[in-house]
Amino acid sequence: MTATVLDPTTALVLVDLQKGITGLPTVHPAVEIVQRAARLADAFRERGLPVVLVRVTGGAPGRTEAPARGGRPPADWADLVPELGRVDSDIVVTKQQWGAFYGTDLDLQLRRRGVRQVVLAGIATSIGVESTARAAHEHGYHVTVAVDAVTDMDADAHRNSVEKIFPRLGETDTAEAVARLLG
Repeated sequence: MTATVLDPTTALVLVDLQKGITGLPTVHPAVEIVQRAARLADAFRERGLPVVLVRVTGGAPGRTEAPARGGRPPADWADLVPELGRVDSDIVVTKQQWGAFYGTDLDLQLRRRGVRQVVLAGIATSIGVESTARAAHEHGYHVTVAVDAVTDMDADAHRNSVEKIFPRLGETDTAEAVARLLG
């Protein structure tokens, strides 16, 4: 784990830290992930850097072998958790699929602000976070993942993303180390 530098216009992208997802059983306690993400958000805001809060409200169409989750989610399922301390300057992205880039204006929002690097955190490591990291890399952003600020519902999937995928897409480090790089 060695994040080396953060570009002057780095954005923090927090993926799916919403009531319906943080309430799921995860490998690492969601409350700890949210706490680390909130500290990162505060550090980015203090320096006037963009904070992006991503939430998912639907799913991509298409057949899959995995069974669809049944039933109607609670009304507050897609509400961002209040611990993130959302402020008016935060960018909120609502997505309908795993990754935060496809079908949203995230790339446009970042480029308008001169962002060339993203720091990622959130839930689920192997789904929303990894999909967003892959797309960020493909869009030419420098990618850093705060690996102690991500978790998953599946331990093997989490470990694979952290150990095998993220190092190929960018750099990884702890949330505290990333905050120190902010200066």
